[in-house]
Amino acid sequence: SALEPSFGGINLEDIKAPECFEIEARLRDQMNIPVFHDDQHGTAIVVGAGMLNAVRLLGKELDEIKLVCSGAGAAAQACLNMLKTLGVKQEHIIVCDQHGVLRNGREGPMDKYKTQYARDTELATLKEALVGADVFLGLSVPGVIDQDDVANMADRPVIFALANPTPEIMPERVKEVRPDALIATGRSDYPNQVNNVLCFPFLFRGALDCGATVINEEMKAACAEAIAAMVHAAPSDEVLNTYQGEQLTFGPEYFIPKPFDPRLIMEIPPGVARAASESGVATRPIDDLDAYRDDLSRFVFRSGMLMKPMFEAARATKRRLVFAEGEGGKMLQACQLIVSERLADVTLVGRPNVIQEKIKSMGLSIIPGQDFEIVDNLSDDVMTPIGEEYHALMARQGMTPKAAQTRVRANTTVVSSMLLHRGDADAMLCGTFGTYGKHLRLVEEIVGRDGASPVVGALTVLILSQGTIFLTDTHVNLDPTAEQLCELAKLAADEIRRFGIQPKAAFLSHSNFGSSNTTSAKKVRQAATMFMDRYPDIEADGEMHADAALEEKVRLDLLPNSKLTGTANLLVCPNLDSANIARNLLKVLGNGVTVGPLLLGLKKEAHVATASTSPRGIFNMAAVALANVNRSND
Repeated sequence: SALEPSFGGINLEDIKAPECFEIEARLRDQMNIPVFHDDQHGTAIVVGAGMLNAVRLLGKELDEIKLVCSGAGAAAQACLNMLKTLGVKQEHIIVCDQHGVLRNGREGPMDKYKTQYARDTELATLKEALVGADVFLGLSVPGVIDQDDVANMADRPVIFALANPTPEIMPERVKEVRPDALIATGRSDYPNQVNNVLCFPFLFRGALDCGATVINEEMKAACAEAIAAMVHAAPSDEVLNTYQGEQLTFGPEYFIPKPFDPRLIMEIPPGVARAASESGVATRPIDDLDAYRDDLSRFVFRSGMLMKPMFEAARATKRRLVFAEGEGGKMLQACQLIVSERLADVTLVGRPNVIQEKIKSMGLSIIPGQDFEIVDNLSDDVMTPIGEEYHALMARQGMTPKAAQTRVRANTTVVSSMLLHRGDADAMLCGTFGTYGKHLRLVEEIVGRDGASPVVGALTVLILSQGTIFLTDTHVNLDPTAEQLCELAKLAADEIRRFGIQPKAAFLSHSNFGSSNTTSAKKVRQAATMFMDRYPDIEADGEMHADAALEEKVRLDLLPNSKLTGTANLLVCPNLDSANIARNLLKVLGNGVTVGPLLLGLKKEAHVATASTSPRGIFNMAAVALANVNRSND
């Protein structure tokens, strides 16, 4: 108790029953900070989450099930208390210890904690108790039940065999006699692992952030419900990549989330904080739980804080977004994210049957016609008028009517670009397979350049531990002229301002402020001079080395009166080779997270991703596009 107030909470470990009950109760009475015995309550919360989902698979409610528990120690009693909080009736619970069923009048030791689960019953043994039971909850020793016991249970029995490292009965032994059983263990090599790591750090996070004086039953129940809800949402791309080949769709093999799902920190603390506030134990109630959840996302997605203004602008008005590769897994995962965040009305281009089958195989929860629309690129009714408009657009570039009809059915980037061109969409994305240049050519032909922009280019955002860097032109112009570099820098600076950041541009070269007169150095020097003359409101200088751009001391040693202060955040590279090489070096060696490439200078919001862009990356690109549409329409 002397740890208060220096510490915000206490986790108790490795204390046996019944001492653990007494110690925790006394500390809770004496202290105004959370005290939590993880061995008891951590297991109980995850068991509660798993049981909520298991009975849902049975089509039952918790108050209907008959439960038999093997074990009466700290973890077992905490699990039973949690299950009662969630809805299991005490009269439906039978508890057994090493001496048999806890019942009134039984011979043998039974402390006051066990007595609360004693029943008036003729049942004396675990074997007798299991006949007709819906649920077996094991927190005891290996081999305590056998196949005959499992066979005697109710239809679709729920088996939580949590003894470690060897369960009360091995899952394969259960399946031999009851293939319909729903099974959870404490082991990572079987599905549905009951692992305390699912709740402990995240429960404390929510409790500490709201200043909870205690972790009460309401908070533990909220934690269990948040964990249970996670398997009903589509798994993140990080989870899919980590657990490749495993079925991650809600069902018998997946009713407890994976223990290292990065979404845990985003989902559990808000629920815990809400429960603390509603139950009156929060000293610092969190009023805006959505904002709190967004703040927690920075621990999962390093792009979260940078992207916050884009998300807010995108949500201001719900726009129409089209994904070209609608049959692709990455686009479908990104669609799931956009739907869950309510960022846009999404249209996918592709074959409806293929899209639906892919959604099913990936365990996604989005529904065609409800969460998104499909444009079937093989439907004559849909494609013929689009093909006619495409031909009208391209007729004087060697495109015949027949070729136009063939292309719109064969190329989803063309279809998506046409939907944007026609006004059937406000923004589009393509490029998750194929070459960047081919996609860009098709997009630019159809969408066209912004009339005020003499150049189209690409801006890549790199989020590094030292800060955020913007690089241009990473994907479009092979060897831009000085004029093009100047205008690319202006387009990039405007985009940076939309992130809520003041641009500081450095024009990069192998030359430092006139130290070399090669063709490349003179080009960059000229571009920098043009830029500073045309756009004096934007901090900029050049030409300079990369270290001079990033370290003010180096720059001032070379040019004490430099017009650039601090660290540059916009690096304008002399050509495509240097920009693309710098992008990839920083991404890999600097462990950077990228946003983009973001296309600059087009008439409408169209972006070309790359084959390596993750679903989260596509989601971020979509948010930028949607935010820019809303800003341009303000």
